[in-house]
Amino acid sequence: MVRTRPLPGGYEFYAHSMAEILALVEARLCTAFGVPDARAAVTFLGTDRIEVLRFTEGDLVRYATLGMSAHPMTDPTAVVADPVRGPRAELVLTVRGALAPTDKLLRPLAVLAASPQVEGLVVAPGASLEVGEPLWDGAPFSSVLVAEPGGLVEDLELEEPLDPVRFLPLLPMTANEAAWKRVHGAAALQERWLARGTDLRDPLRTAVALD
Repeated sequence: MVRTRPLPGGYEFYAHSMAEILALVEARLCTAFGVPDARAAVTFLGTDRIEVLRFTEGDLVRYATLGMSAHPMTDPTAVVADPVRGPRAELVLTVRGALAPTDKLLRPLAVLAASPQVEGLVVAPGASLEVGEPLWDGAPFSSVLVAEPGGLVEDLELEEPLDPVRFLPLLPMTANEAAWKRVHGAAALQERWLARGTDLRDPLRTAVALD
């Protein structure tokens, strides 16, 4: 349902409610991946609740955030944050199951999904996101590369003037890969992965050769 809300100065905007947006987002995720077999919720001080849904499909396990798209991401340098317009996104990370304790991903993913609210961060393709600790116990990854959306889950169009919700895949990076990416760029790292046939869903993989 679309509704109006008065803003200072007599302006109004037309928008879905936050609950309606998240219901549409969850429906889009379920259309793409099926019914989630687990979910967890994390609340950080001063932020709305972030959920992480787990979907299992064969030997693949997909973790998707739910809650990041409730608010638009705003440029931290903007003088006034627009409460309506701005990019909206959720995060999706896929791994091969039963090889590592990847359910520990739930909290790091929630932290990353909350970063636009907490840090004023705009998450976009090509960016590196640093967790500060292994993604799960024993993981060689403590950061991720944000990939282009559209391959796994189609963008979710919302009523004007809201931006669509994009579902951004996350690709785990080792420390060496993250350092190499900072110098050479995201496209170069992805080309190196592709050229070496790197299985980015393997939670036990080692760093790609970077020489």
